[in-house]
Amino acid sequence: MTFRITQADLSHLSVLVPLFEAYRAFYRQPANPAGAEDFLKARLTQGDATIYLVYEGDTPVGFTQLYPLFSSTQLRRLWLLNDLYVAPAFRGRGHSKRLIDRAKQLVQDTEAAGVMLETEQSNMIGNQLYLDTNFALDQDHNYYFWTNPNVS
Repeated sequence: MTFRITQADLSHLSVLVPLFEAYRAFYRQPANPAGAEDFLKARLTQGDATIYLVYEGDTPVGFTQLYPLFSSTQLRRLWLLNDLYVAPAFRGRGHSKRLIDRAKQLVQDTEAAGVMLETEQSNMIGNQLYLDTNFALDQDHNYYFWTNPNVS
């Protein structure tokens, strides 16, 4: 089995959108391929996301998307690993770990303080994956979220 990881650009939209839509479906979001394409195109065009694709042979099988953040207390950049997905038929082959390793390399390359992520408590596989890849579960902070009532 050969694999490679590449940083996505606009030329990868046709292979990235179906993976992104499958990821969104996992989180119970309605299908919206046109919206997904517009969203990803904007992220790539505006340079406000870094997306890596993992290929098995010539087949794109997964991706991760990271957003830059900043820490005022650490006076450094942080990265938010917002999305990680591997197609079900290709799971259990180490692709998620390869994508996480590439995300960690981005953190080192940009001299960032670290990478943070969140996942649902019910995501048992993901929660174990993050522990297995040396992420620490933060039990010291509360996370709050405010939903804009003007956006559906």
